[in-house]
Amino acid sequence: MSDSPRDKTEMFNANVTVDFGEKFASSDLFNKVFREGMALVEETASYLDGPGRRDSRDLPRPVSIAYATESMRLTTRLMQLASWLLLQRAVKEGEMSPKEATEDKYRINLSALKSGEALKIEESLPDGLMDLINRSHRLLDRIRRLDQMLSGEGAPKTPERNVVNDQVNQLEEAFNLLKPGPKQ
Repeated sequence: MSDSPRDKTEMFNANVTVDFGEKFASSDLFNKVFREGMALVEETASYLDGPGRRDSRDLPRPVSIAYATESMRLTTRLMQLASWLLLQRAVKEGEMSPKEATEDKYRINLSALKSGEALKIEESLPDGLMDLINRSHRLLDRIRRLDQMLSGEGAPKTPERNVVNDQVNQLEEAFNLLKPGPKQ
């Protein structure tokens, strides 16, 4: 391929699309998010079965109810996130295609995962539980953005015209006008 302006223009015109789903599932980013998500699930289970159980014993009744509510919200959120991560891993391992993973029967509705109404008593909850809740919200935010990108909702809109290509064409026309014509 030569480096003529016409060849460069053709490169700008090429409509090359990259399937983000296929690339993402096999990326280091996915591996990192997967490990982080699964580690958070394990850490939460360990906390709730151990230190969290001890922490909740001495709580006053209203705070104890808030603890139970928040721990249920946390585990539900993490199970949904783990399901999403396992679905993406199935894509990575070739068990299903990225297109199949977006079908309604497999779709994990991450927008339905809301934190719920803030409890006025949250500041009285044990620090260990609050740390896990905050980390699960950050993970949820990251996975929601990834999910939007995978589903095409977060993808930038492709303009009808290629503005860069238009400018290159205008420059070519201007330079062609400036070139002296063939000698007669």
